[in-house]
Amino acid sequence: MQYPLSPDVKPEFCTTGTFMRLPSVRENAKVAILGQPFDTAASFRVGARFAPQAIRQASMTLFPYHPTHKVYPFEDTNAIDIGDVSVIPHNIHRSYELMEEAMLDLMQKGIVPIGLGGDHSITLASLRAAKKVYGQVAMIQFDSHTDTWDTYYDEKYWHGSPFIRAHEEGLLQPDKVFQVGIRGTLNHPGDIEASYELGYNVITTQELRTRGFDDVIQKIKAQIGDTPCFLTFDIDFVDPAFAPGTGTLEVGGFTSHEALQLVRSLTGLNYIGFDLVEVLPPYDPTQITSLLAATLIHDFAALVALQQKQAITK
Repeated sequence: MQYPLSPDVKPEFCTTGTFMRLPSVRENAKVAILGQPFDTAASFRVGARFAPQAIRQASMTLFPYHPTHKVYPFEDTNAIDIGDVSVIPHNIHRSYELMEEAMLDLMQKGIVPIGLGGDHSITLASLRAAKKVYGQVAMIQFDSHTDTWDTYYDEKYWHGSPFIRAHEEGLLQPDKVFQVGIRGTLNHPGDIEASYELGYNVITTQELRTRGFDDVIQKIKAQIGDTPCFLTFDIDFVDPAFAPGTGTLEVGGFTSHEALQLVRSLTGLNYIGFDLVEVLPPYDPTQITSLLAATLIHDFAALVALQQKQAITK
């Protein structure tokens, strides 16, 4: 049977509960959807634990072909959806262990995982897994916040600190980390400078607007090269007018079209993992945030399919 299932075979509303009704097991899988429903590290709104299923539900309206990249993202990669990690809501460190174990298993098999968060703390677990397989990796982070704040109420592990912890643990190549779309008010003047001090490349919303998308994309591609790369997308990169269902909203962001344009431009990189975080279904009554998230997941898989296609033609 061909996947994703066509609505000619079964109506979209007759779902198995997986992303675009993908199977959980398949030979030669190169992409795997994995839910990471942990949100207890959030500092304000919570509810991202419900995002994986909301995103899967929204994915029912998507069609299988990607006209920009001219691939079938999930068929060309024999994609699977292996469900959710059984996280422990009140224990971030045990949950990290469980998420890292699941990600590591996929990466060791040569499967590119696409994580459905969850708050942004989950990315640290994925980067720990990536380090064990690929060594220090590059990272592209679409976000309105740097998430390099050290502590919150003296706690070092929360959704605002994963990338300072990743630096301390030596998980990333700092000069190949790009934090794109940073904007909004700050607690202190040094909040953004903290990322510069770690060696990260910070590209604020204003800088991205001024320099233009093409210039920034070219810089990212040139600096990362063929280094194994993890892409993490916080939905609050997008303006709340287009993605209201999130935890720490920042106005003045990008449209859904611009977000897709940026992701679709990031071809030719060596992707080893993705995640999409901070979708809060309780604040998304019309499902536009979940639909954007599902579309971005579709685009992530398309980048992997295109990566495979280009590797074959070389």
